[in-house]
Amino acid sequence: MLKELEKLGLRKGVISQSVKDVVQTLVDDDLVSKDKIGTSLRNVSKKLESELEINKKRHVELLEQCESLKKGRDDSDAREEALSELKASEQKYNNLKRKRLKLPMKQLTDGHV
Repeated sequence: MLKELEKLGLRKGVISQSVKDVVQTLVDDDLVSKDKIGTSLRNVSKKLESELEINKKRHVELLEQCESLKKGRDDSDAREEALSELKASEQKYNNLKRKRLKLPMKQLTDGHV
């Protein structure tokens, strides 16, 4: 199949290495499967059913993981207070940074701040 894609790419003016790279990227991202499973419909069907079951299990695992992560981020008074302190510190930092940029370079080097 890869050879066929390379040939088609060459006919359209695409370098064969580019085709290989794109296919490999798709395989790495689990968007394409390039396993050799034979040509019979039965083999293809079994392979697809197996992948479907694996993907269903993975989906359930990811949903459970998502829920557990959400529980850890419950809005509490302590969290809200910490976020407020963080925001205030960031504003203070940005104000000091702006003031420092406005000072002439001579004042910074002489220590007259």
